[in-house]
Amino acid sequence: MRISVVDVGSNTVRLAIADARDGAPLPVHTSKRRLRLSEEVDGDRRLGPRAIRRIADAVADACAEAERWGSDEPFVFATAIVRDAPNRDEVLAAVTDGTGVRMRVLPGEVEAELTFLAARRWMGWRAGPLGVLDIGGGSLEVAFGRGRLPDFAVSLPLGARRLTREHLGDAEQPDDASLRALRRHVRHQLRDVAARIRWEGPLTAAATSRTFTQLARLCGAPPGRHGPFVRRELHRADLRCAVSSLAELPVSRRAELPGISAPRAAQSLAGALVGHTAMKLMGIRRLTISPWAIREGILLRRIEGDTEWWTEPAAPRVPGGQRALRVAGRR
Repeated sequence: MRISVVDVGSNTVRLAIADARDGAPLPVHTSKRRLRLSEEVDGDRRLGPRAIRRIADAVADACAEAERWGSDEPFVFATAIVRDAPNRDEVLAAVTDGTGVRMRVLPGEVEAELTFLAARRWMGWRAGPLGVLDIGGGSLEVAFGRGRLPDFAVSLPLGARRLTREHLGDAEQPDDASLRALRRHVRHQLRDVAARIRWEGPLTAAATSRTFTQLARLCGAPPGRHGPFVRRELHRADLRCAVSSLAELPVSRRAELPGISAPRAAQSLAGALVGHTAMKLMGIRRLTISPWAIREGILLRRIEGDTEWWTEPAAPRVPGGQRALRVAGRR
């Protein structure tokens, strides 16, 4: 069986196609379409008509590509860039009308659970009690668990793109006062979650997402061309130095650093600051980079034949504009 997933994020739309064999998603083909949606939102995080058209076109192209590769209909989902938009229902309806495909938004807690599932499968049981961090464009997901699914999962509004827009603005090089204010904000948001992670005391801490992968490369981890099976780690002491290095450079020069891509250069400093602050408050000195994240978590659930976890009940929206999803197998 060949299955696929389409991930609509703040910077790109990514298609991942896999063969479902022996209980694991074996990669067949991946592609991405760069959208830079973060540049298309207004001050209220509303997505404009042009951005909506670009999303619909990219989803249609990705679904057609999946069909050419012999995949079944992809599971299409959008992350915080759409989930937090005041006009998200308009965006979802436009994608359905324009493509015939339903695009879903997953609450941040569900994203954290799916990411944990993927990291657990990648890291294995020898990882023991596992903590997982994932920095996206709009949110930071944190999860901890001793088993296959997390015992604790939460999403916080600490995405690298969001914090850059709200706290650092368009400045080529933020001043010290802005950085201190941003760090205070991050510490405040993380206080209770960090206390829980310290109390749980994970034996292994893992990180996923492009942000952490690029930061690990900046701090000396092997480049992506060495493949997914090379061990990659991110040490807190090295990340502290990386925060200073990024802060000393204007945005236009950050892409000169190893691992930092031009599209993510502006938000790299906020991402590094969130990552370092989270590690410090949680008592984590080292993160292992997991190449499997939310897309692989969705593929794993599909392989298991579990579709109930994405069932959207007729329930009122919860604070933050999200709607609760029932996750099968949760404790």
